[in-house]
Amino acid sequence: QVQVVESGGGLVQPGGSLRLSCAASGTIFKIYTMGWYRQVPSKTRELVAVISSGGGTNYKDSVKGRFTISKDGAKTVYLQMNSLKPEDTAVYYCRAEATTTSDTMLNIYWGQGTQVTVSS
Repeated sequence: QVQVVESGGGLVQPGGSLRLSCAASGTIFKIYTMGWYRQVPSKTRELVAVISSGGGTNYKDSVKGRFTISKDGAKTVYLQMNSLKPEDTAVYYCRAEATTTSDTMLNIYWGQGTQVTVSS
């Protein structure tokens, strides 16, 4: 079993900052990537930022230069969000691609999501 838990969402004014945290735990053998996705009602979930086990990163174009993904060890990832805009309002989900000690297949694990609201 793998658990993914996010924290750090909340309400912030436009131009403000928030930092999201995500920790994966359980019978993990190896994490290949961890990433942040977001979703608003009636739209599909979209990639925000992803980081590989080697430290390579990829960002959605609209957050480049404002958001930074980083990791602490193999199982914890952060999303530093600066210069937030109302259009960044969404539920943010953490996603881990990992194998476990009992399954060599690569599986996807999602957190429960954390709400980020950017409003004055």
